[in-house]
Amino acid sequence: MSRNKTLFHATTVLLFLSCATSGAKAQSQSDDGGRNNGCASLPGYTTLKAALIAATSSETSGLNNQMWGTIVDRDGIVCAVAFTGVNRGAQWPGSRVISAQKANTGNAFSLDAASDSGGSGQPAGLALSTANLYSAVQPGGSLFGLQESNPVDTRVSYAGSAANFGTDHDPMIGNKIGGVNVFGGGLALYAAGKLVVGAVGVSGDTSCADHDIAWRVRHSLNLDHLAGVGGVSGDPARPDNIIYDITPNPSGGTGNSAGGFGHPTCINTGNQLALPPVQP
Repeated sequence: MSRNKTLFHATTVLLFLSCATSGAKAQSQSDDGGRNNGCASLPGYTTLKAALIAATSSETSGLNNQMWGTIVDRDGIVCAVAFTGVNRGAQWPGSRVISAQKANTGNAFSLDAASDSGGSGQPAGLALSTANLYSAVQPGGSLFGLQESNPVDTRVSYAGSAANFGTDHDPMIGNKIGGVNVFGGGLALYAAGKLVVGAVGVSGDTSCADHDIAWRVRHSLNLDHLAGVGGVSGDPARPDNIIYDITPNPSGGTGNSAGGFGHPTCINTGNQLALPPVQP
């Protein structure tokens, strides 16, 4: 075979492989939904950032840190990622992925009335915040091992240029992050009609402050229509609120939660009953 024919053959193969790879990538993006998914009806980067800044400023508990926030849709696809500081290093870098993990968890383990059919499901829905899961996943708890059940996709969480982290071009956007987090900061988003449409996750401070800030973000986004939805908090005005009912274990180790869904207190713990009640 002549040199020209060899070059022609090699070029043809490369073009074929390039097209195949591009096609596979496009198909993958299409499967994940890209921008054409549940994200279209959820708040985007600008709205999330404004709500996160306002909530962080108004919350006085915790360490007074800057924060990361993430929104996912009902399929767990990341829709928006934002931070409150002057740059991506102004808040704990590790909290970027944790905020997405919390959002994934809040969405993954909350239900609405659509779950009720054929004699099974939750007629009123069931909202579980990440804070509600803490005690249940401890050794001996009813959900022990849950935190290992859905690992974070590291190909998504650490992809792309760090310069885009927390911007409208964050590499997590349009992809499924996965992950299960079992301390405060993740809440399902309930649209009008008490329908679960995704979740918000917040991280960057104590887990108690993370919960309070996420709560204020959800309220600001007008996606807290869960009055009457089932929950474990015992407070119908705040069904998925954080619960502080853990007492020391006389045998040592993890404390005992009276209701089984308690969360530890933190440094400068806020008053969870001061959080705005959810909407009808």
